[in-house]
Amino acid sequence: MTQQFYVSPEQLMKDRADFARKGIARGRSVIVISCEDGIALVAENPSPSLHKIGEIYDKIAFAAVGKYNEFESLRQAGVRYADVRGYSYDREDVTARGLASVYAQSLGAVFTAEQKPFEVELAVAEVGASQDLDHLYRLTFDGSIADEHNFIVMGGQADKVSGAVEGGWQRDLSFAAAIRLAVKGLVTDNETPDLPAKALEVAVLDRSSESNRGTRRAFRRLSDQDVVELLAEES
Repeated sequence: MTQQFYVSPEQLMKDRADFARKGIARGRSVIVISCEDGIALVAENPSPSLHKIGEIYDKIAFAAVGKYNEFESLRQAGVRYADVRGYSYDREDVTARGLASVYAQSLGAVFTAEQKPFEVELAVAEVGASQDLDHLYRLTFDGSIADEHNFIVMGGQADKVSGAVEGGWQRDLSFAAAIRLAVKGLVTDNETPDLPAKALEVAVLDRSSESNRGTRRAFRRLSDQDVVELLAEES
């Protein structure tokens, strides 16, 4: 009869955490920035269909790094949660905080109970009527949740990119300025002189969607042409 090796719980959790971190670090960064016009979400992603950024509900967006099949299943679960809660109660009852709590429980359960943890890191963003009412939540592979301020950087060389974004962040940034700042950070991660629009995935949560576009849905995905025009604007 073969005897199994004993592994302490502390070592097991450490090994799982190291495994997940390595998987996440292999991907390119995603940046979420709160600005005067709303919230900008920018990722280096050359795929036109395998999105890292998506809409969850009226004023809530989702961004992720890591294994696509894992974070896509979480995004879909979040959409179902938001739809059911909004239909059963009220649309105002669907919040980024509630969604982040659900994601934290799911990630924590997988990390402790399953053979392999999810190799993902998530951001849940909710745009408010004013910048002070914006909500940015960051969730890691073990279910940890953090209430972030101003911006979130995930994946790749996150510390290096975060330093570049922090140096240029201001409260009164427009969408164009916020996207340019995010691209500057991504270039730092990629260590190339620039990134073409087709290599970027960009979306925004428009703070004034109801007055400007007549819809509660604040999420808007930008085309390559939109990105080219924004990057070309004067600061």
